[in-house]
Amino acid sequence: MVRLPAYAPMLAQLGTLASVQGPDWAVEMKWDGVRALAYLEEGAVRLMSRNGKNITPAYPELQLMAGATGGRPAVVDGEIVAFDEAGRPSFETLQPRMHQRDPAAAAGLARAVPVTFMAFDILHLDEASSVSLPYTGRRELLESTFTPGYRWEVPVWFADDARRALDSSRQLGLEGVVCKRMSSPYRPGKRTSEWTKVKNVSAVEVVIGGWRPGGGRRSGMIGSLLLGAYDRRGRLLYVGHVGTGFTQAMLRDLQDRLAPLARPDPPFAEPVPREHARDAHWVEPRVVGEVQYAEVTGDGMLRHPSWRGLRPDRAPTDAGTTEILQRRHGGDAAAG
Repeated sequence: MVRLPAYAPMLAQLGTLASVQGPDWAVEMKWDGVRALAYLEEGAVRLMSRNGKNITPAYPELQLMAGATGGRPAVVDGEIVAFDEAGRPSFETLQPRMHQRDPAAAAGLARAVPVTFMAFDILHLDEASSVSLPYTGRRELLESTFTPGYRWEVPVWFADDARRALDSSRQLGLEGVVCKRMSSPYRPGKRTSEWTKVKNVSAVEVVIGGWRPGGGRRSGMIGSLLLGAYDRRGRLLYVGHVGTGFTQAMLRDLQDRLAPLARPDPPFAEPVPREHARDAHWVEPRVVGEVQYAEVTGDGMLRHPSWRGLRPDRAPTDAGTTEILQRRHGGDAAAG
């Protein structure tokens, strides 16, 4: 019996098209979902999130993927994606699936909101690791070994056409593209420019450090969230507040999650502007979410942010927003 080793996913840096031009680059679509490593062994599938959590119970329909390699044990890297009614990947549609661990509820959601596993890399097959192979070698191994099926696919990749691929992703309503150097090995747990993501929309991960009560229709509920991001010294810095993009269900869920995390003082390393701190309820910075925004202001604040949803697949320290913190501290930022 082959015992599959544990791997951590390789991560991409945020970049621009200018840095990924030329024949040395492969281009893949960027899927707006949840990153997962799929361990296929002994007739079952085990799904591990980017931060090492077992998320298998949330996606029972992916158990059928155990036969995708013909019974050969393998570790496959990919993205779990839910599609909206127009057939576009939808992070909002995926939200109810991400937190579910109850088997009966997960089975019901699998019928109502099914997901698809988009496989784009293979790290291990049988008794051999494939991480030292170049990108092209791993893709060839993946495509010859992993057979697409009921709820799993192997998306196409493009050679030396990042601009055209990005235009296509925009037309299709996708998040952007990921450009991968063809000669690069797979570097488990590392973030490197050998994988560069180019986005159509500006979205970042943030840590919730507090909330302010709402008024009017939101009376008695959360009105807005106070957001932070970590710098390289481990300090949580305030980056703005968000009060749009929520459904009533999201607000109720957030209230339940944040209530046990209450604390008497702000968790931020620097003072929060008085107009934002007024009547604030502070919480331990343990809950990670994602916001879309228009731009970053000169003092490193998010302008016109809109809530996209929770990110249980991220650790709080993952929310180190380079673009924001570079504006404020001249490059003293964690990688986002």
